Amino acid sequence: MGDVREPLRELIECGLPQALEVMGERWSFMILRASFNGLKHFEEFLSELGIARNILSNRLAKLVENGILKREPCADDRRKIEYRLTEKGFDLLPAMVALRQWGQRYGTEMQENPVLVDELDRLPVGPVSILAHDGRILSHQDLWLVRPDDLGKRADGTVATPGAAIGRGDIVDLKAAKKAAAG
Repeated sequence: MGDVREPLRELIECGLPQALEVMGERWSFMILRASFNGLKHFEEFLSELGIARNILSNRLAKLVENGILKREPCADDRRKIEYRLTEKGFDLLPAMVALRQWGQRYGTEMQENPVLVDELDRLPVGPVSILAHDGRILSHQDLWLVRPDDLGKRADGTVATPGAAIGRGDIVDLKAAKKAAAG
């Protein structure tokens, strides 16, 4: 991935150790998955996940402390508390889907039921991919590490300018993007 390496001993220099500090535990992911499935109440998490009360309490507190879930009083009963996903929590969805797909691919053979689909056409979602700024799908061979001062500087000395950003719901013509990249 290039001549530059990440400072592997420096835990604060990379987002991965920070993310694992918050989410790097099975129950945190299971609570997040349950939240994506609409669970909001302590007792729902407790019964649906089969988790011990003290572990659930600890994990919910950590997810709230880190801004992934927020605690709100129930609209119909102010004495009850709901745990709702924040924007930061919703931003974990691609990571959750990628982990789910990886588990389905390399775990024990299983039939996905229910199937995760696109709401528009109700067909299964494609594999989570790493996309370039212009929509190209990248593999591990396409990834490179550079210092911030070297962003956009190509190996041949030319300077790249960012293309149009891809937005939610945009359709990317991958064949055309590949042809354009090839020249």
